[in-house]
Amino acid sequence: MHPEARSSLENLLPPGRMAMSDEGDADSQRLWLSDGPATAELWAQAHAEHTRSGLWPLLLDALDPNDGEFRPWASREMFPKRMSSPADHDPADVLAHWWASCTADDEDDDMLDIKRRRAVTAPFGQTWPGLAPGPGAVADADELASEFVQAFLVDRPRTRMGLIAAASGAEALTVVGWSGPCNHDNDTAKICAVLRDWEHRFGARVVAAGFDTLHLSVAAPPVSERDALLVAAEHFALCPDNIWQGSRPYTLAAYAEQITGAHCWDFWWD
Repeated sequence: MHPEARSSLENLLPPGRMAMSDEGDADSQRLWLSDGPATAELWAQAHAEHTRSGLWPLLLDALDPNDGEFRPWASREMFPKRMSSPADHDPADVLAHWWASCTADDEDDDMLDIKRRRAVTAPFGQTWPGLAPGPGAVADADELASEFVQAFLVDRPRTRMGLIAAASGAEALTVVGWSGPCNHDNDTAKICAVLRDWEHRFGARVVAAGFDTLHLSVAAPPVSERDALLVAAEHFALCPDNIWQGSRPYTLAAYAEQITGAHCWDFWWD
């Protein structure tokens, strides 16, 4: 991160440091990480300065905040040079590809296994239903993100602040080389291509990330049953573990009910 990028924030920032990625050279230092916990006020100030500083604020959680390593952010488990660019990927194509992969029949499956798998993604089965409609630009998306930050920090008081030279939270994840979804897809840029599209379609904002978790505020969530099902299909393609390994037996329909009208979307990859 170029020193000038932080100039408009210098008087606001608490103690912190540049974090090194696995690549280990100066160019890989793309994340400024606070030494102590983030505050909602600091996030709001950094977000307000983004136009001048070029630095996007992210709340960063750790795999185990008590172990001292603060993985992956302070443990060199970031891989920016392995990532492509979100602009290289069409979100509709990426989601359709993941859907096909997640719903494909395994040659070792018997008919009962196949029926169970199809039931999870009913009413679509193996057929990719296409993208959900969205209202487009949402005026209060950033205000809602600020409210989300306050609630998030109440539940996770050891969360730290990260600053990344990026146009948005979605792009910041690629820039810093976050690899949380690597067991689903090891090129985070594909994930971020979808997130960028959600920023425009649903007023989504990438607010926080952990070792393998992601948290978005959503200004315009689906409110009809049909739209919620389509959004649920997108979530399943992006993060099938949200349904496969949910806290209770999930189907696409049950998950759609859960996200109807919900102003936060959470993802976790095994």
